[in-house]
Amino acid sequence: MDGNIDIVKSRSVLRLAGFAAAILAALAALASAPLSAQEQKRHAIAMHGEPAMAEGFSHFRYVNPDAPRGGRLNQGAIGTFDSLNPFIVKGLPPLGIRGPLVSGSNMIAGLVVESLMARSLDEPFTLYGLIARAVTTDAVRSFITFHLDPTARFADGAPVTAADVLFSFELLRDKGRPNHRLYYGKVVRADVVGTHAVRFDLAGSDDRELPLILGLMPVLPRHAINSRTFEETSLVPLLGSGPYVVAKVDAGRSLTLTRNPNYWGRHLAVNRGLWNFNEIKIDYYREHNAFHEAFKRGLFDVRTDSDPGHWVTGYDFPAVRDGRVVKEALPSALPASSYHFVFNTRRPVFADIRVREAVAMLFDAEWLNHTLFHDLYRRTASFFEGSELSARGRAADERERTLLAPYAALLRADVMEGTWSPPISDGSGRDRTLIRRALALFAAAGYELRGTELIERKSGRPFTFEIMVTNRDEERLAIAFMGQLKRAGITIRVRMVDAVQFEARRIAFDFDMIRNRWDQSLSPGNEQSFYWSSAAADQNGSRNYMGAKNPAVDATIDALIKAHSRSAVVAAVRALDRALISGFYTIPLFHLPEQWIARWTAIERPPVTSLSGYAPETWWRKAP
Repeated sequence: MDGNIDIVKSRSVLRLAGFAAAILAALAALASAPLSAQEQKRHAIAMHGEPAMAEGFSHFRYVNPDAPRGGRLNQGAIGTFDSLNPFIVKGLPPLGIRGPLVSGSNMIAGLVVESLMARSLDEPFTLYGLIARAVTTDAVRSFITFHLDPTARFADGAPVTAADVLFSFELLRDKGRPNHRLYYGKVVRADVVGTHAVRFDLAGSDDRELPLILGLMPVLPRHAINSRTFEETSLVPLLGSGPYVVAKVDAGRSLTLTRNPNYWGRHLAVNRGLWNFNEIKIDYYREHNAFHEAFKRGLFDVRTDSDPGHWVTGYDFPAVRDGRVVKEALPSALPASSYHFVFNTRRPVFADIRVREAVAMLFDAEWLNHTLFHDLYRRTASFFEGSELSARGRAADERERTLLAPYAALLRADVMEGTWSPPISDGSGRDRTLIRRALALFAAAGYELRGTELIERKSGRPFTFEIMVTNRDEERLAIAFMGQLKRAGITIRVRMVDAVQFEARRIAFDFDMIRNRWDQSLSPGNEQSFYWSSAAADQNGSRNYMGAKNPAVDATIDALIKAHSRSAVVAAVRALDRALISGFYTIPLFHLPEQWIARWTAIERPPVTSLSGYAPETWWRKAP
């Protein structure tokens, strides 16, 4: 009997062994099977459609591939900095580590810390190989695998590995800025696939943009980062894999970057014609007058300007007259960078939409543009001004109306019809018709004019609030607006604070009203949730400064993130624009018709600009 049992056991073991062998053989066959057409390794990934640049391209259109290398770019910025870590909430980082090279630019350049992939400035949203030389995904983008370039190196010579990518992902997901935590928190699973590949499982996210957001993830070295202290401000330079390293730090005053002579990626197509300076120095100035005087003296090379009055009157100095400094108005196809006075709706004074509309009605843009800005500004009426994404002047189409139908009560009819625009005054600075209309809205919200003061009927308190500013230009505009509000019985305070305090209070939403600028791309996506969503309203460090909690806004952002075609993107963004405009969360101010820069002619640039406008990383110093 025992012998029979042994025979049965032996046969069972053999059957199990055979079954296991069959499973292993099947897995091996699956692993070696060719990928589907949608899952082939690709050199690039586009948000919608196909990348414009074919595999093996030599350089981007907007660079000079033969630009000379050498010299130094001296650059200026207004403000200060107290940390070299731009990936955390605490502290105020400088330009250049991971962000724009020139103040006012919306280009995200990885001078010190690079991303997995590089963004083309000539397409709405397309990424090309950098640290990750290729990607694999499927048609529904339920996963993405980044295949790393084995030659990629950090500045200390250590190879960039898949383990570094996974470390960076986990660190920023858990301890990074709110946008990183929001985006990376959608990833179901992340796995190292060999030494040179990382796979992210995105199943269920229904988010076509998420693979590209991961492609823009900064890659940090696991061996050189202390994750326990990562969230604390520090003036110790981060180690990156980019073309520059931090050479000198004068805390709060200047930052000097030098080119890494052993930069691993200097021969890549995405880098050809870029990073042409041997050294970049960024000096900080506390206020605008000192900043401009330094530019006039040649202490830095290029400045952007967004003040029409200054653009007209501020450049009458010898270097402009004899041609050593040139002023340039450059085109851009991006939505206009627009400024707004932002209501903090978390504050009871601005909780009522009628109050917000009334205050906005008292802003006499025509008088201000003529008096302060030489009529060179354009009035903003959309959060995506000047692009196909804007709802301005366009009636909502069927797709937009279907998306917004459940939220009809939150939307203005004139916004849906495309006929709404900010109030247009008679330009006198004291338009009585607009004042009467504003007072009627205040009356409906429970306020009345008693003598020369606007008073809340219920409490007897005067209507008042504070505008927080951080420079003289903002102060001048706020004071001019203060005079306009006074005619309706409103007395406000204008409080000037330094850049560090301004940023700390803005992050904590500790203000009544601020001036803010939102920059938009031609491919809006997940960042819109960070700007406007109900979840972001309670998240310190988000850019939902107004505290919007609006189901129509949330629904349109969700539709945008799930959009599978360009037409669906456009419809969702226009619907989002309508929901934001209808909420009167801001007083739309002005935008420039072009990008204005002034440069000393020792700094040269390519003859063409990108779809996104000027790109400082493409400039070079003229040979002496």
